[in-house]
Amino acid sequence: MEAYKNMETYLDNSATTRCSKRATDMMVKLLTEDYGNPSSLHLKGVEAEKYIKEAKEKIAKTLKIEEKELVFTSGGTESNNMALIGTALANKRAGNHIITTAIEHASVSATTAYLEELGFNVTYLKVDSNGIISLEELKEAVTDETILVSLMMVNNEIGAVEPIEEAVKVIKAKNPNTLVHVDAIQAYGKYRIYPKKLGIDLLSVSGHKIHAPKGTGFLFIRDKVKVKPLIYGGGQQKGMRSGTENVPGVAALAEAAAEIYEDFDEKIDHLYALKQHFVEGVQKIDGVTVNGKTGRDSAPQIVSVSIEGVRSEVMLHTLEDRGIYVSAGSACSSNKPSVSATLTAIGLKKNLLDSTIRFSFCVNTTEEEIDYALSVMQEVIPRLQKYTRR
Repeated sequence: MEAYKNMETYLDNSATTRCSKRATDMMVKLLTEDYGNPSSLHLKGVEAEKYIKEAKEKIAKTLKIEEKELVFTSGGTESNNMALIGTALANKRAGNHIITTAIEHASVSATTAYLEELGFNVTYLKVDSNGIISLEELKEAVTDETILVSLMMVNNEIGAVEPIEEAVKVIKAKNPNTLVHVDAIQAYGKYRIYPKKLGIDLLSVSGHKIHAPKGTGFLFIRDKVKVKPLIYGGGQQKGMRSGTENVPGVAALAEAAAEIYEDFDEKIDHLYALKQHFVEGVQKIDGVTVNGKTGRDSAPQIVSVSIEGVRSEVMLHTLEDRGIYVSAGSACSSNKPSVSATLTAIGLKKNLLDSTIRFSFCVNTTEEEIDYALSVMQEVIPRLQKYTRR
């Protein structure tokens, strides 16, 4: 253990990532030099507007979409809210039925709960033990009244990858008017995603999952799709989201988006190699199980681990004491103790629901960090299991 002395090991990249130098430099420049308001008519304003235009170009290129189909937001939660509430309200004359899954992030599940209060009917699709929906159940759920289906591409807790391409085909075959929203918050930057090719109508992305600043994100809205704005005011972003644009954040987000897709295959191979190495090591520890799939048919950056006889919180703080940072489930809800909807939906044993930890990697994670985490776990888990509550 001496070899790893004072090593800080951050393995919570699905909660947030360190801002990249490129994104940080761009943000600082726009906070201190080119700080104009893009709505201003003078040179400083025109300069700021140019940064937004360039940001749209960079991001649109990664998705092969048109620049006018992008709306910048404050992050994934706002993008998901705009996609669901905005689409439901704009299309309620066509029907009042919405379909989603039992394992969505709270920014979708809490929003569909709100839409139920407004009178919309919501169907929650079940998942199997790996967190994957049934296409047959999806097909049966779609009706003439279905206006929207919202599916996450990558689950934020166990890294399950939903069959989006096949799901879209099933939905559109049953009801061509049904709109499809994809929460790509854990998928963008890990997969090449082309919404037009896949038939996706709306797609949510968050900046701080891809080494951009917190408080940044965007929503892709396919041209001609009707979405009611949630924020009203000065009519910025063609009236879709009023308020002065966060130019430093938007420009930094675009830098991070462009950067994450450079040397893309090498980055993804690196992540899968780390994941395989970690999974092989952690499965050698008694009482430890890995949840969901772990191969190339799972997300490259997420591993969910259940440790028999050790509560998540105890494990989290034991690792933290040694400079290893992980999550007890989803970081967005981990400060509010509750049973994970995802772990419940995959049928995890009751005694493991409160004994599950999420490890998540990024392109900067090293094998040495993985080895350090494994060596600490091999040392502390048997000791902690001795104190299991009887």
